[in-house]
Order: sequence, then C-alpha cells, then structure tokens
Amino acid sequence: MLAHDMAPTLLFVHGTGVRAKVYKETLDLIKAAVAKHLPRLRVAGCFWGESEGARLRANGKSIPGYDMAGGRPPTEADEMLAMWLVLYTDPWNELRLLRNLPKSPVAVGDEPPSVKLRQSVQQFEPSEPLADALRAANLRTQFDHALSALRAAPEFDQAAATARADPMEHRRAIGRALIAHACIEAEEAGQPPIHGALRDALVERVTDEFHGYDLGIGEFLLSPAKGLALRAVTRKLTGDRGAITDAAGPLAGDVLRFLARGEGCRDHIGQRIADEGPGPVYLLGHSLGGIMCVDLLIREAIPKVTALITVGSQASFLYEIGALPGLMHPDPLPAHFPTWLNIYDRRDVLSHVCEGVFGRHVTDVEVDNRQPFPQSHSAYWTNPTLWDAVRSIVG
Repeated sequence: MLAHDMAPTLLFVHGTGVRAKVYKETLDLIKAAVAKHLPRLRVAGCFWGESEGARLRANGKSIPGYDMAGGRPPTEADEMLAMWLVLYTDPWNELRLLRNLPKSPVAVGDEPPSVKLRQSVQQFEPSEPLADALRAANLRTQFDHALSALRAAPEFDQAAATARADPMEHRRAIGRALIAHACIEAEEAGQPPIHGALRDALVERVTDEFHGYDLGIGEFLLSPAKGLALRAVTRKLTGDRGAITDAAGPLAGDVLRFLARGEGCRDHIGQRIADEGPGPVYLLGHSLGGIMCVDLLIREAIPKVTALITVGSQASFLYEIGALPGLMHPDPLPAHFPTWLNIYDRRDVLSHVCEGVFGRHVTDVEVDNRQPFPQSHSAYWTNPTLWDAVRSIVG
C-alpha cells in the first residue's frame, strides 16, 4: 500500500476543521470501503489541516476573556502522541514538512549536508543489536521494506535538500518515519500493534545509529505537533466565548484562511499529487477539500489527475456568489479541467449541485446518507451508493 507504482491512486483531501484524530478515522473508513468496493485502487491521504489550517497564532489574544477559559498547555507526551497519530497515516509527514525548511548556504568547496545525509541513508545497515530488537518486535522484514521505500521516496530527497550541517532534526524524523512505515506494514499484514514504549525504544535505537541522539521534536517540527496536542488537551473552565472559538475556530477559520491565502493549500495538494509517482490520480475532495481541488485544477493543468470527485462540496455556491478564488462567474471552467463527479445529499445542507452551474464538465450524483444534518455531512464514506458512483469514474 505504501510503495509508489503505476497503480491508480485515490488521493483523499479532507475538509474544514479536520485535525489528526478525525483525519485518521476518516481515512481508515475510506480505505476499508475502497478495499471492499474498488480493490484495485490504492488510497493515500492529503493532510493539510495542521500545516495550512487556521489556528490562533497569538494564543487567543484577539478574543476577550480567552485566557480566562484556557486549559493546561500540552505536555511533551501530548505532543508525541499527536505526532504519532499523523505518522500512522502518513509516515513521511515530517519529511514533507522538512522540505519546506529554508535551505542553508554552503561555503564554496564544502560538501553540502544533503549529500552526506543521502549517503548515510543509502549506506545504512542496522547493527546486530538493532536487528535483534526489530526481530523481537516482529518488524525486521518490515524495517527493510521501510528503508527501501525511504530511499526511493521523493519526499526524502526533497527533505534532504534542506539539511543543516548537523541535520539532527532530519535524522530524528527519518528514525520515526522508518518505524512508522514498518508498523503500518505490520498492521496491514494483521499483526497486533506494538506497545508505544517498544516503538519509542526502536526509534531511539535507529535515531542513535543515524547519530540523531534523542527522540525530541526539533523546533521546526514542534509547532505543528504543539497545535495538534493543544487542541487535544484544552479544557475550557469558565466563560463561553473561548469555548465557542475553540469549537468553531477551525471550521470557520480554515475556510476564511483558504479564501484569503489559499496558495499554501494549493501548493500542499499539488505537491501531494506529485508525490504519488507516475500512476493516475483520482482526487477525492470532501467539503472544503473539494473546493481546494477545484481551485487548484482551475489554475493549473495537471495531466496525471484523471478525474475529480467532490463530496459534500460548496464549490458551485462559492462560484455562483463570486467567492471562488480562481474563477469568477460567469467565466467557464478551463478546457484542461478534468472529468468531475460531484456527490451530494439533500439532507447535507453544506452540499451543492454543480451541473446547472458549471455545465458539461461535471456530473451530479445524489445519495441518501439517511442521517440528519450535521451528521449527513460526514456520513458519505459508508454509503454504497457513493462507491457505485466512484466506480463509474474509475472503471
């Protein structure tokens, strides 16, 4: 499931307000449904919520009384748990973040740190103690597969390009990526998950052998982890306004942030499409994720995107009111826009039809999730009618 090949990929782009826990749960639902209805498809995720989503960057200083309603700050354990929640869905997640780190200048005549880091990964062989520990955890074969996958992953090559003279943060991320990849493969093969303490001990051994020295999260990677953990542990004690902001902030904030500064989200999705190798990609966008995909595909021709599937989307509504960033009504969709399937549920008041707005480029399919709103907005993935419609697009 993790190797890049020519198999078609269903790339899931989540919607507004989604963070690590809900993202993982939804991706697991989609993987299970695809395995049942469309087994030839591989499923991958595009988790933009933490790096590109809305958060209170000034710790709620704009909100009267927010500090009176604050909870405890996240502990290091909270941050590590939040980070692993994401790594278990995308083991290369930290590498994807590190490739955005500014590159350091290299003195004339010096060997770039990226060369040394790439060489260390290409030449890496686990020591006997590490190999024994991996065998004891039933992860020896999976670790070898993870190492091969890492060497071939464009995400590693791109992350290595930002390595510093002492790439501590990169080495730690590599250690976590390898163990996360191995754990995912083992779980997909039916093995029970290992205890977190054993996982951390294996990461520490791998990190040490890469000369990373400890398990800490570096400063560049720490900000997303803190954001994840803070949302997970915050407990409101007094006052309504802080609680209301915490509950509604990501939902409304993600939309506003995309409409105001959508380039980061578009770049994130575009890079994830490129990451998926040479095979065809079917984009599956839910809610705001669908809007982002529409906006990206309006602005840019991406030949490997064979079709777009939007679910519970507001793209046509934004276009009709003149708020879709990349296209102003009544301008038509560009000729390069791919085949588009739009799935909606009349009980989902956040879903909209598109045929009458965008014309021949899009086909609407109505489904009935048999749920009231707001549950209807998230109940698509276990609806067989949705997967019948998707099958009509992917063949």
